[in-house]
Amino acid sequence: MSVAAFLNELRRLDIVVWLDGAELRCNAPAGVLKPELRDQLRRRKDDILEFLRTAKAAASQPRGVVPLQQNGTRIPVFAVPGHNGDVFCYRSLAQALGDGQPFFGLQPPGLDGAGAPLTGVDALAEYFAGQVRAFQPDGPCVIGGFCAGGAVAFELARRLGAQARLLVLFGSPYPAFFRWPAQLKYKLAHRLGRLGGHFRSLAFGPLAERRRYFAGILEERKKRRDDAQSARTDPILRLRHAVEEATLGALRDYEPRRYDGAMALLLPCESWARGDNGALYWRLHADRTAVYFGPEGADGDNMLRAQYAPAFAELFKRACTEAAV
Repeated sequence: MSVAAFLNELRRLDIVVWLDGAELRCNAPAGVLKPELRDQLRRRKDDILEFLRTAKAAASQPRGVVPLQQNGTRIPVFAVPGHNGDVFCYRSLAQALGDGQPFFGLQPPGLDGAGAPLTGVDALAEYFAGQVRAFQPDGPCVIGGFCAGGAVAFELARRLGAQARLLVLFGSPYPAFFRWPAQLKYKLAHRLGRLGGHFRSLAFGPLAERRRYFAGILEERKKRRDDAQSARTDPILRLRHAVEEATLGALRDYEPRRYDGAMALLLPCESWARGDNGALYWRLHADRTAVYFGPEGADGDNMLRAQYAPAFAELFKRACTEAAV
């Protein structure tokens, strides 16, 4: 059971747990705090303390700044997520960077249901600039952007000026990739590739293997239908979908301008960079740009996940060292 679920269960039993300075306090109705619950509280004390400290810190800071790793003395990283606004795409990377690297995700408006999503890259960048300045009025920082969030991070770094010591784009396609002609070409090529793979697998090989493969296709189609149904009915997924649509629409209208700072492009692998995503075009807008390639097999979907996060953490550290950050 997670810490959050455990605390929810305690609240259901009217057991109140809170921070008192560095101590954990507990209050419960008579007879409710059974010996097994006392034992669980003792065993999970450190985890509960850390959870409550993180929640307290998050409540006292700008709502768009989400702490993924608060400790450390290095220059803090503020990172824009991909088009769905999920800052936890950076969780494995933040863990791989270690306790010495403060790392904060920048969550766009619209995901909490308190307001509408922003529909322009300039508006998103201005919003995030205000969040970063409110959290850290002075002092240097590193700005990151993943996938579609790269354009927003680019514009954010332009607004922060000298405060942004380095801009790091993780597998970020150039904005033109998100416009309709490029998307149509990409989706058509992707669909043809899938159909070709299906044909080869269904036309050749033992009959039993072909049957298993066909069953897998049907299962995949069912999962996509279920996911689509969930996206229509789940309130959290509906909010995320609205943010996705607003962010992608913003990217289609965005034209990058000049950036005078240092920039690092961390690309999944060399073969990915040779695709139609145009990621290397970012170099046209900044003189001080370094390019780093991850291992073959990484792509724009998995590069920040646990399998590849350590490799990209090392590339990130190398980029910071070479940019003298």
